[in-house]
Amino acid sequence: MIYKIYYQETKVRNPKREQTLSIYVEAANEVTARALVEEHTPYNIEFIQGLDENHLAYEKENADFKLTEF
Repeated sequence: MIYKIYYQETKVRNPKREQTLSIYVEAANEVTARALVEEHTPYNIEFIQGLDENHLAYEKENADFKLTEF
């Protein structure tokens, strides 16, 4: 499944909604997706959202969709 992960670039600063970014990761489940991001980045993860087929199709059409591989 593909997950959209909302994050802040650093764990040091206070999170600000205006600075929230997102990446897309393919993983077996949400726990695995979180572990991959925490292992390979310094990001402060805010939220992980699983994308169903319709939502994924929308993201591919309307956003800067790029699947991140670690």
